[in-house]
Amino acid sequence: MAAKIIENQVVIFFAFRAEETEQVLNFSRAAADGAQFVKEVERLSGQRLTNCYQCGKCTAGCPLAFSMDLMPHQVIRLIQLGLREEALDNRAVWLCSTCATCSTRCPRNVDLAGLMDALRIMARREGRTGKGAGAALFHHIFLDSVRRHGRAHELGIGLKHNLRTGKLFKDSDLARGLLVRGRLRFRPSRIKGAAEVSRIFAEVKRVEEGK
Repeated sequence: MAAKIIENQVVIFFAFRAEETEQVLNFSRAAADGAQFVKEVERLSGQRLTNCYQCGKCTAGCPLAFSMDLMPHQVIRLIQLGLREEALDNRAVWLCSTCATCSTRCPRNVDLAGLMDALRIMARREGRTGKGAGAALFHHIFLDSVRRHGRAHELGIGLKHNLRTGKLFKDSDLARGLLVRGRLRFRPSRIKGAAEVSRIFAEVKRVEEGK
């Protein structure tokens, strides 16, 4: 910083080094990227994130909060701050069961369950499932089973998940007992309207891809 006297007035000049200028520019780009991320999430989820004032009621009522690496209200705060990587690459997004307890109890009417759905869509698009890879895989296998059969085929889901994770005999004792008692079926159940369910999945995929 330097000062000069021009016509009896003190004028202060600020001189930035090249690396300081670069830091300012990087900060500006990061702020712009963060604002864009917030807009993307709001557009996809239909939620207004500024409504959330971090009361924590969603976390207090979440039945799966004990197993999450981030609490539900923390996920919203990360989005508000425009932290794309942190908001998308975590286990909490994939462990959410969409029970909607948080959405029902929110005093600001933020549909956090719908917000989590939007984050899962964005995470899959960008390949950001690292920290929640196991839960993301199960999520994909489960939905694929419903898409193909109209409802979940539990035995098929378990077998495919074990094959994909390399744990071939995981829960095999439990499965054997369920098979003996007739609680698991070897073949998927035939239901009415299976084709309609598949069409719903196709329509959702079209909307997600913006077609």
